[in-house]
Amino acid sequence: MPTLPRSIPYRVQAAVLRAVFALPEPVRRLIAGPPLRIDGQELALDAQLLLRLQSLVEQDGLAADTPEAARAAMAASVPMVAGERIEPVDARDLLIPGDAGPIPARLYQPEGLAEGSPLLVYYHGGGWVIGDLESHDNLCRFLAKHAGVRVLAVDYRLAPEHPFPAAVDDALAAYRYAVAHAEELGVDPARIALGGDSAGGNLAAVTAHGAATRGEPRPTFLLLIYPAVDASTRRRSRELFGHGFLLTDSDMDWFMGHYCPDPESHRDPRLSILLAEDLGVLPPTYLAMSGFDPLRDEDEEFAKRLAESGVSVVVRRHDDLIHGYANMLGVGRRFREAVFEAVGALRAGLALSPAGATGNGGPAAGAAADRGSPGDGADQVTS
Repeated sequence: MPTLPRSIPYRVQAAVLRAVFALPEPVRRLIAGPPLRIDGQELALDAQLLLRLQSLVEQDGLAADTPEAARAAMAASVPMVAGERIEPVDARDLLIPGDAGPIPARLYQPEGLAEGSPLLVYYHGGGWVIGDLESHDNLCRFLAKHAGVRVLAVDYRLAPEHPFPAAVDDALAAYRYAVAHAEELGVDPARIALGGDSAGGNLAAVTAHGAATRGEPRPTFLLLIYPAVDASTRRRSRELFGHGFLLTDSDMDWFMGHYCPDPESHRDPRLSILLAEDLGVLPPTYLAMSGFDPLRDEDEEFAKRLAESGVSVVVRRHDDLIHGYANMLGVGRRFREAVFEAVGALRAGLALSPAGATGNGGPAAGAAADRGSPGDGADQVTS
């Protein structure tokens, strides 16, 4: 995530970011530079301004010399853009049994939410190498509060210490735990959704597919935010947006080199879910993608395959945004608007499920309709 020069204390950096984004629009435009247009898309001013501030840092992208360094950089930078902690949301840590040992997790519960609510099992992004419960804490709080659901965030094992398919195994174990312990978690076992961003979106889709093909309970809904879905093919969007838009081409090689270095495994559906033969087993899905994202074209293709397979899918292409926007709730307005739209999709998907057709109530009812608005570039595909 973007930061200012590392010699400046982080609290000062955060103050500078807030001050810059509070400037009048003409001044912000002057700092960001002329509007950037690529492939018929215009980058949002908020995104361009953030990237301009990122250019003050020597590092371009998310990778680093070592995984440890990349994790430290993410841990330091996410609070810069995530915003003030979202309250009132109760959060408690727990351990989920896994074949390789306990899996850390965190359960979020909005204030006043009744027992028997829906649950979103959420897998964080970070290329299967970086990210953790803390990096996505505010995003999970946001989803819990405004969607009126409990959220179970999963701290799956990371590569290269635990390469593919360790993360897949942990993701499935967490979902099974949620189903088996629904009453203990205070949730309705018939209204459990899976979600994630980037690598986490990959794990959510792979987990839903794995459960369905094994004859296990199928999640009610999938919330996928710019998911990685195909490691086997290099597409045009990776050439167009592989440099200068946060997630870089070299980042993608770096992440995959740590997570799944064997090219023979890149076509495994547990990694490249786009290549699975039976996508029709997936539940109704909301798939959001960014226009200025190396993953854009594989997400477009995945959406098309879902629709062709008979999956009810709503596709949202935010033409003006970059990869990683879901973690940028504390700067500007455009990123928050996009996440509010995902909240609305989650609420609708859970409410329209057979078990949730009468509605789930909760303190946040109607929040998605009242707050935020979608940006330009919406595409919807339903089946």
